[in-house]
Amino acid sequence: MKVEISESIKYIGASVYDLDLFESQYVIPNGMAYNSYVILDDKIAVMDTADKMVSEQWLNNLKAALNGRTPDYLVIQHLEPDHSGNIQNVIDMYPDIKLVCSVKAKAMLPQFADVNEEQILAKKEGDTLELGSHTLTFIMAPMVHWPEVMLSYESSEKVLFSADAFGKFGAMDADEGWSCEARRYYFNIVGKYGAAVQTLLKKAADLDIKTICPLHGPILTDTVSDVLKLYNIWSAYEPEDKGVFIAYASIHGNTAEAAHRIKEMLESKGCPRVAIADLSRDDIAECVEDAFRHSTLLCMASSYDGGVFAPMADYLHHLKSKAFQNRKVALVENASWAPSAARAMKAEFEQMKNITFLGDTVTIKTMVKEQDIANLENLAAVIAQSC
Repeated sequence: MKVEISESIKYIGASVYDLDLFESQYVIPNGMAYNSYVILDDKIAVMDTADKMVSEQWLNNLKAALNGRTPDYLVIQHLEPDHSGNIQNVIDMYPDIKLVCSVKAKAMLPQFADVNEEQILAKKEGDTLELGSHTLTFIMAPMVHWPEVMLSYESSEKVLFSADAFGKFGAMDADEGWSCEARRYYFNIVGKYGAAVQTLLKKAADLDIKTICPLHGPILTDTVSDVLKLYNIWSAYEPEDKGVFIAYASIHGNTAEAAHRIKEMLESKGCPRVAIADLSRDDIAECVEDAFRHSTLLCMASSYDGGVFAPMADYLHHLKSKAFQNRKVALVENASWAPSAARAMKAEFEQMKNITFLGDTVTIKTMVKEQDIANLENLAAVIAQSC
């Protein structure tokens, strides 16, 4: 599809629509965009390449944008294979091209292409690249979300080429809003590195940004301030919404019944937002996103093999690996003879930062009975009071 940026800055990326999983783990029902750009001036800079799966389309787009000219620079902001998949093709096609990257990327480049060290221009914080009327200033962004990452700010058109920051799942022409799939993308891919994102946002605050060109997702213009605000909330590990996310893992349906009952209780008590998910069936990445989005997380699970039912164990592993923190947590367990789920869940949360437990753990013995309903009501009242 044709994407307009400016007379001098051209979009040459490509989208895929039939890939089942991004990074072999994230469902992408609306495809995925692999973005790349060209700056046309006295000197020409290609801004990153693209995944090998879109090589043919990307190379055609590159040649069309160049219109017979030869690029002077390939700016490599991020070496992950979905962006470096065509570095070797560029080198082979344009053997005199200079590769512009961070010092860390220079050390890593031989893993991704056969490069001549003399053609590499390693840049540090604040270094510039003059193209003519366009000037790129390089911003180091280590661990957003790889150690070699840098961003590029073009001052004449006020464009930030942002690597994987500010990206989202979905093809370039996906008919959907930005925030939902950007949130799922952020917490599952970048989320562990909130401190690094905060450092980057402080640098971005000193820039006059008119346009953000990320390596995934749409070009951002009118929404730049809103996007920066959301990234600040997300990277500070603060909840975006006051409310409760109920994540349950049920074997035979009894814990699921309890989960839906307490959802109704919370809604009746005026909780501003209550969401629920079945960890055995729903997208785990979306469940991670929802835990970070809400101020309170209610985990409900069956006991299993002296611990907790596997879908919940897997979920808590994901949360811990993404640095889940600064949240209120409540627990409900189910067991027929030896309750163990709550103990296992609590042990996981105790390894996370700034977790506040709400109310008393509710233990259900197989089926939901009158006393269990009363206990769930009491827990719902405590949770609702904290919303």
